[in-house]
Order: sequence, then C-alpha cells, then structure tokens
Amino acid sequence: MRIILSGFGVVGQSFAKLLLSRSEDLYAKHGLKPRIVGVFDSKGSAASSAGLDLNRLLEVKKKYGNIRKYHNKEKDANGLDMINGMDAEVLIETTPSNYKDAEPGMSHIVNAMKKGLHVITVNKGPLALAFPSLIELATYNQVQLKFSGTVGGGTPILDYAKNSLRGERIVSFQGILNGTTNYILTNMATGLTFKAALADAKKKGYVEADESLDIDGFDAAAKLVILANWIMDMKVTIKDIKRTGIRDVTNGEIKKAASKDCAIKLVASCDRDLIVSPKEIPLDDPMCVNGTLNAITFNSEHSGQQTITGRGAGGIETASSILRDLLDIKQEMSRIEIA
Repeated sequence: MRIILSGFGVVGQSFAKLLLSRSEDLYAKHGLKPRIVGVFDSKGSAASSAGLDLNRLLEVKKKYGNIRKYHNKEKDANGLDMINGMDAEVLIETTPSNYKDAEPGMSHIVNAMKKGLHVITVNKGPLALAFPSLIELATYNQVQLKFSGTVGGGTPILDYAKNSLRGERIVSFQGILNGTTNYILTNMATGLTFKAALADAKKKGYVEADESLDIDGFDAAAKLVILANWIMDMKVTIKDIKRTGIRDVTNGEIKKAASKDCAIKLVASCDRDLIVSPKEIPLDDPMCVNGTLNAITFNSEHSGQQTITGRGAGGIETASSILRDLLDIKQEMSRIEIA
C-alpha cells in the first residue's frame, strides 16, 4: 500500500516508528505492506516511488530538524504537487488543526479524495468546519475517509459507538474530550491557580502552541462536531456549538463543587443542544476522570449508560489509531476486490 504522509511532527514520526516496529507483524497477520512514498511538511519534503527509508528519514529529521536533507529528486515538491503527482493509494493527514479555515489540511484532503486516494486524518480542522461535505465528497469519489484518531487518540471512542453499539439507539452523550483542560482543572482542585496549572501543563508539553484551542474549548468543540455527525447523523459544524472554556473557572468555584462531592470538568454534551462548558460532575460518576484522561458516557435507549475512558492525545496513541484506520482501509479494499 503506497502512502503519502502529510506532516512529520510528533504524530508523523510516531507513525513511522510504529511501521518500523510492526512491519513483519502487519504482513504476517494482515497481508499489509505499507510503503511511504512521500512525506511533506511546512519545511520541505522527501519522496521515492520505491518507498522511503524510514530509519534514515527519522535520522535526518532528528539531526537537521527537517526532512529536506533526505536526498531525492522530488525533495522540493510541495504538498499538493505530491498529492496530485505521485502514484499513491492513501493520504495520511497529520498537520495541525486550524479552526479558522482548516488550511492547509482541507486542501490536502479535498485534492486527495478528488484524485481517488483514501484519506486518514487526525487533523480535526477540516472535519470541524466541513464534516458533512467531506463525507459527501468521499462517497462521490468512492474513497474512504477515516478519522478515528481525531477523538480519543488511541482510545477507539468512535469505533465503539458506531460498531459496538450499532444495535442500540444512542439518544445523547457527554464527555471529557480534552486532556489538557482536564489536567489543568485536576491541578486546580489541589489548590493551584489557573495560571500556575496552565504553566505546569505547558511545561509538560500538554498545551497546543495556540493555548486558546485547549482552554477556550475549540478542541473539545471540534471533537463534539465529529461525534455528533458520525454517531448521531447530525449535519453540524463547529459554528453550531455553544462554547465556553475554562479561562474563567475560579478556585472558589472548584472548592464549592468539592464541598458537594463534585468536580468541575470541561464537558462536551450532545442532547437537544451541542454544548461545551465547565460543569459540576459527581466524584462517583464513572466519567469523572482526572489528569489527562478522557471519558465519554453514551446514553442509549435500551442498555442505559455506557462509559469508556482512556488516554486522549499522544504521539504513539494517535499513531496507533492511524494504523487501525489503515487496516480498515485494507480490509475494505480487499472486500471490493473479491466482490
């Protein structure tokens, strides 16, 4: 399977490392032989129709901070040139999420699908701004659009709701979908101020380069959009979300909640409305997780509440979700060939 990889930051490098460690296993168990034929990011690109040497690519990135030093004839090709010009079957989109216009990820995804490439994205921006139209475009071009890593990282939240609960009717759901804000609020419950808790989260590398994406609820809102479209068959974008972040949560409010055996969490909920807002959660609620954990509770018509928890984002966790999507694409391609 020939792959173009968009973005070679933490997630892209983690995926390359995962392929190196799992190559024999993937072929033996699944008949999957992934070959990354092109990689590009904001600082350059590398390409080889025979497949890039991933060990060398990782070494070049570590030594020089970019991949332009990986010598090949197509090293100066930009992303769209590579997508439109190379012989590939799958685009993996890992560039940072942008909730203003979703670029450059939107152009990468749209051009890839129009060319007939299947797409795996962990970039939430395009889905948050244009989920319904992107699904329509994938259907029109008879390609698969996969995005399981956009919600929950390596925890298969989307797959669980769509497949494990497919005999059920989910009537509503609510979840803690952003590990950064959960970490900050957990630390504030121990007495840290918002400013100190945010600084600690930054020091540990949990906060986006643009901190407002986390603390003002954009990340959680994007995930809510994806869940609402995929699970509830709603046709919504991030503009439909009522969003309030944690910037104004005070230590006094947290202490007051604790006196009632509750904790304040940033909760994304889908019922009559789509809302992201700080909310008091009882301490004995299965969804009341701490640190960087994510949790989501599905309320179904017949089997009641079901809660799934797990680590949210992280390089290797998100890379594992990409691999899961890649295996799904391979399975569907094989099914079509047999048919």
